Amino acid sequence: QLQLVESGGGLVQPGGSLRLSCVASGFTLNRIGWFRQAPGKEREGISCISSSGGSTKFAEAVKGRFTISRDNAKNTVYLQMNSLKPEDTAIYYCAADRSGKICGVSAFRQNEYEYWGQGTLVTVSS
Repeated sequence: QLQLVESGGGLVQPGGSLRLSCVASGFTLNRIGWFRQAPGKEREGISCISSSGGSTKFAEAVKGRFTISRDNAKNTVYLQMNSLKPEDTAIYYCAADRSGKICGVSAFRQNEYEYWGQGTLVTVSS
């Protein structure tokens, strides 16, 4: 069964940190994108990592605060989120693309990703 599962969400105070994980079963992760959907807003792309980890991309809203990494032996991608702000509150999704593309201009095009996780809720509030 092909499945992506996110974990690591929760409630954190402003300025705090969380690390989200995205684990795949049934297939090998290639390019991975992290997306988020805040209440009342459209889902947006925030980060991408290529299959080798050599290519990454971040949305301006999270650049300098979030990092992305992967452990291919564990078929897992991580999103480290630091200096969290209330506006980071959203459901966070990881998505997998079986292509070997790097994180270029198509990194945040949602229709390029074939598998999606169920999402994990991140709430930043005091």
